[in-house]
Formats: sequence, C-alpha cells, structure tokens
Amino acid sequence: MTRPAPRPQDPGDGPDRPDDGPGRAPHDGESAAPPRTRYATAAPDDLVYEHGPGRRVYYAAHQRRVDAAALGRLVLALPAFLLSALVTLLAGTVLDRCLGLPFWLPALLWLVSGTLVFHRPTEDLLARYHLGLQRPTPCEATRLEPVWREVTALAGVDGTRYQLWIEESDDLNAYAAAGHIVGVTRFALEQLPSAQLAAVLAHELGHHTGGHAWSSLLGHWYGLPGRGVWRVLRATARHLITPARCAVYLTLGALLLAVGGLASATMAVLYGLPLLLVLPYFSAAWDRRAELRADHHAAALGFAPQLADVLQTMHANEVRARQTTSTAVKGKGRRPAPVRLLASHPDVPTRLHHLRPYL
Repeated sequence: MTRPAPRPQDPGDGPDRPDDGPGRAPHDGESAAPPRTRYATAAPDDLVYEHGPGRRVYYAAHQRRVDAAALGRLVLALPAFLLSALVTLLAGTVLDRCLGLPFWLPALLWLVSGTLVFHRPTEDLLARYHLGLQRPTPCEATRLEPVWREVTALAGVDGTRYQLWIEESDDLNAYAAAGHIVGVTRFALEQLPSAQLAAVLAHELGHHTGGHAWSSLLGHWYGLPGRGVWRVLRATARHLITPARCAVYLTLGALLLAVGGLASATMAVLYGLPLLLVLPYFSAAWDRRAELRADHHAAALGFAPQLADVLQTMHANEVRARQTTSTAVKGKGRRPAPVRLLASHPDVPTRLHHLRPYL
C-alpha cells in the first residue's frame, strides 16, 4: 500500500473527537479501544497511513526493538549456542573425513537456518504442526481482525505484517511466536468482550515489538543441536545397560561425560562457576520479566483496566484448579507441589501489582 509523506495532525483528528468521550463502554460490534485511549500523534520520522474515512493513523518508523528482556534471553542462550556450534563443527569434521565436504559447511548451514524464523512459509508450518494453530474462519476473522486493527493502530504498528491464528482450546490464553505469529484460543475469541480481547492482543503485540518472541525462538533454535546430541546419548545409554554391552555403555558414558563437561566448561567460561548452578533460574526470571514488559505495553496503550479484568479471571480459574488438584493430592496422601522458581510467567497478583500505576 502507498503511504503519503509525513504531515502534521489535523486539529479535528484524534484526542478531542466527541465520540471518544469518557465513560462510554465498547460493545462487540464497535471499536475495541478503551475510553481513555487516544490516537498517537505523529513524531517527525513517523509514517502516516489513512485508515478509514476521516481517520488518520500514524505508523512508527521503528516498529520493533530489542528491550532488556530480549537481550537477557539472548545472553542466557549463549552457552547452548556455543555447544551447538561445537557439535556442528564436529559433524563437519566427520563429513570432511568421510565425504570430503568442507568441515565448516554444516556450521554455516546451521547459522543461516536461523533466518527461517522470519520466513513466512516456515512460520506457517511452525504454527500448524508445532503449535497446533489454525487459520481463522471468515466468521472468526470478522470478529478478530477489527479488534487487531484497532490495537495495532493505537500502537502505531502495521498490523498487516502479522498473522492471526486460532487454537482449539477452552483455556483463556494467547501466543506470540516466531516473527509474525499471533494466536488466541477459541475460548478467548468467543467469551471475552471486545475490550478485553483487545487487551490480550495488545499484550501479545508487546512481545513482538519488544523482540521477546523472535529472541526466544532463536535461542531455542540455535540450541537444538547441542540438546539433541545430549538427549540421544542419554536415551541410548538407558537402553544399553546390559552386561553383554558394558564396553559400549562405558563408551557412551564417557561421551556423555565429555559433552556434559564441555557444556559445563562453556558456561563456566562465560558466566563463572557460581552462576552455573543458577543459570536456569536466571532464564526463568527473564521470561517473567518479558511478561511484565508485555503487560506494560498493553497498559501504556490504555488497556490496563481490561487487562486487569482478564488477569483476575485467569487468577480465579487458577485458584479453582489448584484447589481441585490439592484435594486430589491430599486424598492420595501426598503433599501439593511447591511453587516453582522456574515458572516462565509471574503469578497473577504480581502482574496486577505492576498494573496498579495504570489503573
């Protein structure tokens, strides 16, 4: 689409329009923007896009960034990345000896493969077969797309760059994955009012604009060779524990120790031995920080009350599920599992606490 050159905002476009008055609640067929939301004023380097009759939307010149949470995820993924690089180099050495191929070819292909994170056909395969998502039907698109356009317009983001997906689930949830995937569950689509659905989508948009989605997937993607070799060796060792195959078992055990020692040495060099044991907890802490940053993004767009309502609903569901699980566990004579420090999401009271300045 063609975008005109930047120009100043007309006095009649935006904050002082009479249909943006306070106290007017949105309905399902109307705009999903909360009453206090205003359209963004164009910065000098912003782009202008005409969005509907009599309405002007400003697209930010830089719609993506890498915030502290995304940087933290990339830094914490360095040990797995280096271990995978060593594995690919070892595989290249074997291919060089056997087939005469350049030893650096597997490592180069592995590095280039990271660009597939932003390749649309690859994203479609990831959404369909890995995440279990499906394209919205025309009826679902009629419900979802206007809310998405409203959220992205408020954020100054070109919403057409992203792809909307549906998950067949009765849970209240949504996803931001890869470079352009935004998914919502059918329960969220059908049960949430438009304003609350917009708050959920604004949260997921915050994951994309902050770089959380692509940095998380890149860290997982580039760590696959190292984790794959470790799992194969461990699984093979479990099936070879027989007296007749002690020699093979000892060899695999030595390989396991070598790979584990290599991984430990890599992390020890990068972070030091004291941080080696707490690295998984740091990774989970950065994941929780990314969730709070996405909450902040939605709240800054004016969706804090609606997001708080969604979180309170989620909290009530979690409490009921926890009580049911606790009753079942006590009936079997076991104690309930403690709260894990490796949780990827903060608890709902913490998220509500961070939303208080916006309410």
